[in-house]
Formats: sequence, C-alpha cells, structure tokens
Amino acid sequence: MTDGRGLPLAAVITPGQAHESKSFEDSMNAVSIPQSGLGRPRRRPAALAADKGYSLRRIRHWLHRHKIEPVIPERSNQTGRIGGHRNFDKTKYKRRNVVERCVSWLKECRRVATRYEKLAVNFLGMIDLAIVQRLLRVAVS
Repeated sequence: MTDGRGLPLAAVITPGQAHESKSFEDSMNAVSIPQSGLGRPRRRPAALAADKGYSLRRIRHWLHRHKIEPVIPERSNQTGRIGGHRNFDKTKYKRRNVVERCVSWLKECRRVATRYEKLAVNFLGMIDLAIVQRLLRVAVS
C-alpha cells in the first residue's frame, strides 16, 4: 500500500497461492496516514486506485461503507450488469503507476526480491527495513 507520492505506507504478507484481494481488509487496516500538525493519523484515504483484480463486490462494498472513492476499472466479465459499466476517474487511475514504481523499487532491494528468509515474519522485517530505507532517502532529498 502506497500513498499518492509513491511512499510505502504498509505491507502485508500472504501465502504465495492466495490472491492479493483476499488480504485487502488487512492491508487497509494496516495503513496509518501521517498528518501534519496535531491529532492522530488518518486511517482511510479519500480514494483508492487498484487494478481490475480488485473489482469485486466485496471490496467495492467495503470501500462504500468506509466512504472511500473506488478508482477501479471493471473486468470484462462484469459488463452488462445492472447499471452497465461503472464510471471511474481515468485521470486518477493513470496515477496508479506510482504504486508499480514503488513495488519496482522494493524489488531492487536484493534481499526482498530473492526472499532468502524462510519465515514470513523475518521476510516482513526485511520489507519493513526496505520501506524505512526508502522513507529515509526521500526525507534526505
């Protein structure tokens, strides 16, 4: 999970055979958006951009309940349902490449890309270290 500037906010580890959408709620609950000034961090973004794999009724319902704008295109097998195609903000969706660039940067960290760790908790620790390194690089420049 990243913010609009490509800074990683949270990471969740899933089994290799599980689809990412299965851990959607866990990853959304792991997010804490820093605020400038006083007060506790926000927990929810204003909008969420995701690829077609996240175009599920369960996810769209969760986003609607939490007042988050979904920026998710529909899959081809979802067309023709009641109401036809859902409209989504294509200009916001174009900014989804920020997430892909963040994942690409994390994979440049050799230990994360190769996954030398056997246990998921150790691998998550390496991902957390890579995220801290990324945040420190951005803070310095």
